[in-house]
Amino acid sequence: MRVLIVKTSSMGDVLHTLPALTDAVQAIPGIRFDWVVEEGFAQIPGWHAAVDKVIPVAIRRWRKAWFSAPVKAERLAFRQKVQAEKYDAIIDAQGLVKSAALVTRLAHGIKHGMDWQSAREPLASLFYNRRHHIEKQQHAVERTRELFAKSLGYTKPDAQGDYAIAQHFVNTDCATATPYLVFLHATTRDDKHWPESHWRELIAKLAGSGLNIKLLWGAPHEESRAERLAEGHDYAEVLPRMSLEKVADILAGARAVVSVDTGLSHLTAALDRPNITLYGPTDPGLIGGYGKNQHICRPDSSSQLSDLSAATVYERLNTLLAAESHHA
Repeated sequence: MRVLIVKTSSMGDVLHTLPALTDAVQAIPGIRFDWVVEEGFAQIPGWHAAVDKVIPVAIRRWRKAWFSAPVKAERLAFRQKVQAEKYDAIIDAQGLVKSAALVTRLAHGIKHGMDWQSAREPLASLFYNRRHHIEKQQHAVERTRELFAKSLGYTKPDAQGDYAIAQHFVNTDCATATPYLVFLHATTRDDKHWPESHWRELIAKLAGSGLNIKLLWGAPHEESRAERLAEGHDYAEVLPRMSLEKVADILAGARAVVSVDTGLSHLTAALDRPNITLYGPTDPGLIGGYGKNQHICRPDSSSQLSDLSAATVYERLNTLLAAESHHA
């Protein structure tokens, strides 16, 4: 059985689709997947053993010059790739008009998606041959698992979903290297940032712990922040900019991760690494960290992340590390 998945973005949404593939593999021996995904996240689907072909799409970039000759050529090449295969099922897990109109209608096969009441954009449901009702008040991972189960004709397992990508990142150097933590300080929304003073206080509290701290970044202003956070602490290291695959490799080797609400916190969860995610104004209930050993840390009586103290996070981190050492 060959299935085309349409799940183009964002990083968290793409990662949240992986457990549904694992369910399907267990239910339908021999099933294989191709996957249409935004070019910036094209490395992710290939980490799952059930994915054969990744078909990058560039809707975000194409929209800036839709009718230019280079973009028209890219769109034609994309159409040819999508139409090269006859699929047993096409599952649009994006639920948006742009994905349904651009991708789903082009592909050959029975098209599945969420119904009018379930889809993020109800009009997208008009592009599907089979429409499935998916209860909205459940985590995004569970919604996608249910969509795949209904589309492919099996019962969704009761057990927690398995991303099944951690084994792709077996860091052989971890046993001999100095153990380290990763701090994910960068996010797109200002109100989701934890103050730099708090990060520095947390880093200072870890002096003498025997743990190194690795700081990641993706843009120049994030690199500058990372350098300010690490200043004066020889056990804190600002890593160079790196590919998503290399970032995953670093996260996979960490003793634990402390993160703000960002796509890389979902990658940490997908890699089964212990993670404390700091939440302020956003609600983690339906889109928060999903997986093994994922912990939420919020201010007690406020939605302002600045009200979450470094001492509180340090205490939670110590508890997490002690529990990990006990299980090891």
